[in-house]
Amino acid sequence: MAKKKTILSGVKEIARRAKVSIGTVDRVIHDRNGVSPETKKKIQRIIKEMDYQPNLLGRRLATHNKVTTFATLIPEISSETSFWEAPLLGIKRAEDEIRQYNVKIEKYFYDLNEKDSFVKAAKRVLRAKPEGVLIAPSFIDETIDFTNRCKELNIPYVFIDSDIPNQSSLSYIGPELYRSGYSSANLISYLIRSDEGILIVNISKQIETDHHLLRKEDGFRGFFKENNLKNEISKIDITKVKYEEIKKQLDTIFLKKKNIRLIFVTNSRVSYVARYVKENHKNVILIGYDFLDENIKYLAEGVINFLICQKPGEQAYKGIMALYRHVILKLPVEEYMYMPIDVIMKTNYSFYRN
Repeated sequence: MAKKKTILSGVKEIARRAKVSIGTVDRVIHDRNGVSPETKKKIQRIIKEMDYQPNLLGRRLATHNKVTTFATLIPEISSETSFWEAPLLGIKRAEDEIRQYNVKIEKYFYDLNEKDSFVKAAKRVLRAKPEGVLIAPSFIDETIDFTNRCKELNIPYVFIDSDIPNQSSLSYIGPELYRSGYSSANLISYLIRSDEGILIVNISKQIETDHHLLRKEDGFRGFFKENNLKNEISKIDITKVKYEEIKKQLDTIFLKKKNIRLIFVTNSRVSYVARYVKENHKNVILIGYDFLDENIKYLAEGVINFLICQKPGEQAYKGIMALYRHVILKLPVEEYMYMPIDVIMKTNYSFYRN
């Protein structure tokens, strides 16, 4: 009878695979000196492969009960959209898990429609000098200015919801924006004829800096171009987000384009368009974003046909835990954690959780 192999676990197994002593592994885990860069990299790779989690309480005791502070910088919940309620709940969920290890989370908010609001909140974060920052970027130039200061101060930061490329973030957790729009186009391509028109609707006070909307639009158009589909695609950018202004612009485009059969709204404000579609008895397919109460209402009524959802609460939770993993556990963090692209309909929305 063959002798069974002994299966080791934890530090002993890491040491066996790396062909080093247990003491060397311990030095890497606790980020102490005395290990060559090559050996350290090898051990960290094995730790990641094994998904090894060090003793959290022991690690915290090793820091002499020092309080570690993380900051979050996200838009505030507003009357225009409740989207940011889910990320806030995700932040609080992570906070509840790691509070016992002397981790404190300071929350900073800004007005999604006001650059100055972001700049002021960002300055407050920098003055506080946290050990890590979770950011939901809305204004490109202002965010780059902020992250450049973070780099100067050696403050790691994580992006959620939308990414700004080439900014050396610790991690990006959120949708792959181009593929999100691309997948939306793929979905609806089965539902319309080649002679039927499509309307893309961007609703934002700051469309020129709302890069995540434009990346979704690029992806949507990219699918039609790559597949040589000939549907006429029109677009309106709505920068005044009150319903009366949205109605006015939709009235205008529907007078000009009689063949519109499908509307693609690039963000969570799809409920405004749904209200218009319902009140004006438009026979269109409507697709938009995010699992919000105001959107679910129209989804349940059949006015919105599809919602694309990408778990914003989970994004924020994973963002805080990425900072915790990097700053306190000294473990590697994935540079990109793309969220699934979920398609929610009238028939399955009651089973979905953000």
